[in-house]
Amino acid sequence: MDTLTQQILSLRGPRNLLDPSRPWHFLSEPEFSRHGRVEAVSTVFLTNRECPFHCLMCDLWQNTLTESLPPGLIPEQIDFALRHLPPAPHIKLYNSGNFFDPAAIPPRDLPAIAQRVQHFDTVIVENHPRLCTDRCDQFQQLCGTQLEIAIGLETAHEPTLARLNKQMTLADFAAACQLLLKQQILIRTFILLKLPWSSEQEGIEQALQSVRFAFDCGVSCCSVIPVRAGNGMLDHLQREGRFTPPKLSSLELVLRETLSWQRGRVFADLWDAARFADSPDSAEQQLQRLLDMNLRQQPL
Repeated sequence: MDTLTQQILSLRGPRNLLDPSRPWHFLSEPEFSRHGRVEAVSTVFLTNRECPFHCLMCDLWQNTLTESLPPGLIPEQIDFALRHLPPAPHIKLYNSGNFFDPAAIPPRDLPAIAQRVQHFDTVIVENHPRLCTDRCDQFQQLCGTQLEIAIGLETAHEPTLARLNKQMTLADFAAACQLLLKQQILIRTFILLKLPWSSEQEGIEQALQSVRFAFDCGVSCCSVIPVRAGNGMLDHLQREGRFTPPKLSSLELVLRETLSWQRGRVFADLWDAARFADSPDSAEQQLQRLLDMNLRQQPL
């Protein structure tokens, strides 16, 4: 294990206690869909083994397990969530890592998973570029519906990307996109706003650069996520003065600018976003503007 990974792991706090037979969370929310209208999306946050890449900024490990699950439990988790969720035309199966990591999602479960989601118009999963292979196309064929894969680009600023322990390059991302497009799989991507070692303005510029790069690679949907402390490593960098969280006004600026390009859908990730408000008094108005832009896909 390299020095950076050792440091990232050593600064972690405890994991949350999870039931391996249940998703750790699920929800239904509106999203401006690929069909050009607002539609419901069911999101199931699957409980499974942690991603092996240990990215510097990641906090998703907090809701993962240290061991692989036996076959059968992932389909059981999906069944549980779908029993409690309202009908929706689209579903996200997010597993705090990589759907096509066999240590996270047992390959033997893929036919059973496909059977449970085949009635959805779009099935969205997340995956690392290096794990995008022919297995993605095979799963789409099993589902018999449109597969969309969400890939964490994080940043198109290569020097910063190299410091994230992401274990990928921009060339890796572009190659994964090329493969998925050839398989007629849609692509969305996660882009981070204001990573460590950047000023507020640099964070904005790098996020804009990253959205542009993603669209150039054939991505059809970008989600811009403000970077937050709380995973141990980022708290350490914040104490050292090498990281400060972004302002919500910066997220507004990035969303407004990228929507004006009209190159594809762009969303601001609003999970716990009130913490980034420029001031307590402005939080409600800022969040409402961002939500309105998310749902209208028009700059406001």
